[in-house]
Amino acid sequence: MTELPPPTLRLDIDTDALAHNWRALDAMSGAARAGAAVKADCYGLGVDNCVPALRDAGCRDFFVAHWSEVPAVLAHVPATQVAVLHGPLTSVEADYARATGVLPIIDSVRQAHLWNQSGGGPCHLMIDTGINRLGLSIGEIGDPAIQALDVQILMSHLASSDEDSEMNKRQLESFKTVLPQVRHREASLANSAGIGLGGDYHFALTRPGLALYGGVPTAAFDGAIRQVARPRAAIIQTRTLSAGDTVGYNATFTAPTAMRVGVVSLGYADGILRAWGGGSFKYGDISLPILGKVSMDMIVIDLTQAPGIAEGDWVELPYHLPDAAQQTTLSQYELLTVLGRRFTR
Repeated sequence: MTELPPPTLRLDIDTDALAHNWRALDAMSGAARAGAAVKADCYGLGVDNCVPALRDAGCRDFFVAHWSEVPAVLAHVPATQVAVLHGPLTSVEADYARATGVLPIIDSVRQAHLWNQSGGGPCHLMIDTGINRLGLSIGEIGDPAIQALDVQILMSHLASSDEDSEMNKRQLESFKTVLPQVRHREASLANSAGIGLGGDYHFALTRPGLALYGGVPTAAFDGAIRQVARPRAAIIQTRTLSAGDTVGYNATFTAPTAMRVGVVSLGYADGILRAWGGGSFKYGDISLPILGKVSMDMIVIDLTQAPGIAEGDWVELPYHLPDAAQQTTLSQYELLTVLGRRFTR
């Protein structure tokens, strides 16, 4: 078989940092244990990279959104440790949950009827306390189909946990009123930012996502969370511009003088969106500014401060998520999940 040429872009995943982040979040969760949101291919960083590291660090509760995400996670952890946030839409999903042993998260009375009619069994239950996405309305809790469920974890989801908002307290109090109304084994409310709100929000299980992968949702996490993902790309060409030459689509950069530039094999098809215009790459400690617009597969950078850099050398895009969010105005969530499939992870 002909050998595939080596890639010219890669996403370095620091699994030691990932494990550190889970342990830090678990410690911040106090008497509660920390689970892990591993939906969207572990926020774009790769199930096969991340789930084993989380498992080996001690995590025992894993949450995906879609049923299609289940098989990749089951390659690494037992089915009883996996739950599906979107719940069963049809009997096909209910039968799949029963066949595999994963736990559906029931989000509505209709889903409760579907689960019970398919044979019932252990499940989780999502209550809406104000975010108005998925979840059972509080007024529906008394429905016989809900009361018949074998609820392992009763949960809700905070809408504004990354803000100093009165909504957090309102949701907490609403959730507390639900607890005695539904038979359940454990309760769970806090996402990543919710962990930082304190022990009242922790209950038995917290469900961090963003902070596992290097996100810093609030100041409460400063210094506790390590960077996990580092995009790197090879320089595929260097060239010298003359004064007055322009770069890229719409000629938005004009060289003020003769200057050496490089082209890296990375672009918005890889999730490095045009919002990165005005940012910089790094070569060691040297900053290499982006010139002109980001293209689909290429970005031009200024090599003036790195005269020794050559074609085939690798540069890094600074991806400390809080700083990158400020640079691009993208959310930390988007910065992770838009990263494309051409990266070798």
